[in-house]
Amino acid sequence: MTGMKASHPLFAHRAFMHFWCGRVTTTMANQMMMVAVAWQMYDLTHSAWDLGLVGLFQFAPALALTLVVGHVADRFDRSRILALCLAAQIVVALALIWGSFDGWINREMILLAALALGASKAFQMPTQQALGPLLVPAAILPQALAFNSAGAQFAIIAGPAAGGFIYVAGAHAVYAVCGALFLAALGFILRIRLDHAPVMARQPVTLKTLLAGIDFIWHRKQVLGAISLDLFAVLLGGATALLPIFARDILHCGPWALGLLRAAPAIGAFGMSIWLTRRPIERNAGKVMFSAVAVYGVATLVFGLSTNFLLSLAMLALSGAADMISVVIRQSLVQLETPNEMRGRVSAVNSIFIGASNQLGEFESGLTAAWWGAVPSVIVGGLGTLAVVAVWMRLFPALSQRQKLQAEAT
Repeated sequence: MTGMKASHPLFAHRAFMHFWCGRVTTTMANQMMMVAVAWQMYDLTHSAWDLGLVGLFQFAPALALTLVVGHVADRFDRSRILALCLAAQIVVALALIWGSFDGWINREMILLAALALGASKAFQMPTQQALGPLLVPAAILPQALAFNSAGAQFAIIAGPAAGGFIYVAGAHAVYAVCGALFLAALGFILRIRLDHAPVMARQPVTLKTLLAGIDFIWHRKQVLGAISLDLFAVLLGGATALLPIFARDILHCGPWALGLLRAAPAIGAFGMSIWLTRRPIERNAGKVMFSAVAVYGVATLVFGLSTNFLLSLAMLALSGAADMISVVIRQSLVQLETPNEMRGRVSAVNSIFIGASNQLGEFESGLTAAWWGAVPSVIVGGLGTLAVVAVWMRLFPALSQRQKLQAEAT
């Protein structure tokens, strides 16, 4: 990666590098697929509501399966779980290729595909989060998380842009490339070997163990504050689901512009993650996080008001850079303060917060856009994000005063 020396200690951990390559490839495939699905859905229905439903259908399985996936991630081989998730996504890609190429794809099939992807990601996300910390020493985990995010953000830059351009050849062409990328990711994940794999405790399944992740987060207020801040800020401020509307009806551009708009937040996030890999946050972590979320809200607000393509790109890039700061701080707090035997269940709850802020946020954007219009929806969301920052600083004063990311008493 740009800015990383070949001698960096992360490169000495082969299992982590296989994991990193698999995550980057999967993320790129998912981003390409979402561009194709969003444009195809809007082509078929011209409905902001239906764009929002795509997000809701991806989020619903994660919510329904929260307690189950956490236990699965804490009881079984995490790399094998990831492999099964990727196999399921390959099947979804093949179905979308078939429907698009033969011309019988419709609104219901796209929503069914979104549901299937959501179910797969419900297992993938917490398992991925729980596996990562096992692959590097705790001392370099914040840097590993930043580097991991850098790779993912690079894929989010390349994926939407590539998906938008490939879409010119048809949606089936995008889905075919996605299928190939999922297959490559599967190969990387199958190569992960843990030299000192911890023994996974097979606790009996009880109501107490099912709810252990929720209980753990509830009693660590700084962790609760960090992930709930991200939930409500991005839930209100996200505009991803509405980008097809902005690209076509407000900025008067085509699929290529949609790909660039979707990639713009990742461009900012990629640059910031490279910076954080080399210069990790060492003090004033709480204040830095709250400031970053406030910048995210302002950037969202300006994007909603913009009718200039370049200004819109710039604001989306700024929002991505600000969000990346929040993501690295939140992930570091969660992973460093959670014991390995609990990481699956805690990551499952954390994934619900992430999924709610992203997929449920897309539904919220589609719903409010259907009521008020796309521009008012984004403006209200940006203002809502700023309000959340102000409220959370009062609700979680210890979080705002947090100095370091290393584990400390909560």
